[in-house]
Amino acid sequence: MMYRSKAPLRIGLAGGGTDVSPYSDLYGGAILNTTISLSAYASIELLDEPKIIVEALDRKEKQILELNNVLPIDGTLDLLKGVYNRIAADFPFPLKGMRISTFVDAPAGSGLGTSSTLVVAILGAFVEMLKLPLGDYDIAHLAYEIERNDLKLSGGKQDQYAATFGGVNFMEFYDQDKVIVNPLRIRPEYMNELENNLVLYFTATSRESAKIINEQVKNVNNKNEKSIEAMHQLKEQAKMMKEALLKGKLSQFGEILDFGFQQKRKMADNISNSAIEEIYDAAKLAGATGGKISGAGGGGFMIFYCPGNHRYAVIESLLKFGGEIKNYSFTNDGLKTWTV
Repeated sequence: MMYRSKAPLRIGLAGGGTDVSPYSDLYGGAILNTTISLSAYASIELLDEPKIIVEALDRKEKQILELNNVLPIDGTLDLLKGVYNRIAADFPFPLKGMRISTFVDAPAGSGLGTSSTLVVAILGAFVEMLKLPLGDYDIAHLAYEIERNDLKLSGGKQDQYAATFGGVNFMEFYDQDKVIVNPLRIRPEYMNELENNLVLYFTATSRESAKIINEQVKNVNNKNEKSIEAMHQLKEQAKMMKEALLKGKLSQFGEILDFGFQQKRKMADNISNSAIEEIYDAAKLAGATGGKISGAGGGGFMIFYCPGNHRYAVIESLLKFGGEIKNYSFTNDGLKTWTV
């Protein structure tokens, strides 16, 4: 018997960073994001032998461990083992040999929420196997707790909810880990035009988001006015973009993205760098009206809004930097699970 799941990666469109504590606890955060046709996959296969095998097929990493209800967190495949440990603690089940396998359509550290989406996918496979009575909010919150509390990984809250719910969502974040997911009903022609005009570009570099996020947290704790004001502006950006998208005012989309790019650079050092600035300037020169760094910043994916037929000139300008254009489509589905 094999239990499978898949969860979609996401593009953050506006408000990025305002979902990170302590900012969201003190001031409330808001983010607009949408899931795309790149996914994280997880499978659990029951074995006749008393061992736990964890493996990331895309990264060619594998560990064979003794059968136990607590697996060692040692820096190798910790996301897989962290989910196993939490499920074994919260929902005890008869110990059985199993193989937990994962695959992600984008590299780790690329800014599309890969780590959190992977945790959601692994949780989904366990929910399917054990028939756990968990709703979407339960799964997303449990994924957040595993990453932030159990594994002590820095980051925000949006990715777990995007992966679980799917679609275009305006998310609100408050203290005590309260999250409200507001699905947006957007006319199909608006989404088709947005998909046509939004170019997803991988800079061919990955980055460790924790360092950038930790500095952002430090800036809030130290009451750094420049950083906090930038986050206030990014929260307003999410509201501006939500209104533009709902009303079909896509001509404003690039300018709203550009506004956010200027603000995000003020949140912490290393969000942008000379290479990113050069790429951004080249895209705008070729006809993009705005763009952003996906995720915490520092590298990974960037997106650019290219109205009219400018996407082709923008793509040509971006390819000169040695990166890769990633084809995608928007998706409405969140976490999916099934049994083979």
